[in-house]
Amino acid sequence: MKEIRIIGLLISDRIKEAGLTQGVLTEFAHIIKSRLGFHEVSEDVCSRMAVIILQLSGEPAEFDRFEEKLKEIGGLEVQHMIFKT
Repeated sequence: MKEIRIIGLLISDRIKEAGLTQGVLTEFAHIIKSRLGFHEVSEDVCSRMAVIILQLSGEPAEFDRFEEKLKEIGGLEVQHMIFKT
């Protein structure tokens, strides 16, 4: 049975946490199939909060290691969905 995992990240301060988060995303780039990121932007201000949605592909054990590494970053909330196919 194959597993599809979707990871949701809520970054409370994207300017402060961007470097650490990007480092982990780069380290695990081989399991990231799709990535969608967004934050609120207006003429006057760019929000410090951001959301990233990731679709993972590969081995579930590697997904678990990736999630644990993300959870070590302060100011980052990690949620996931798992689909069995």
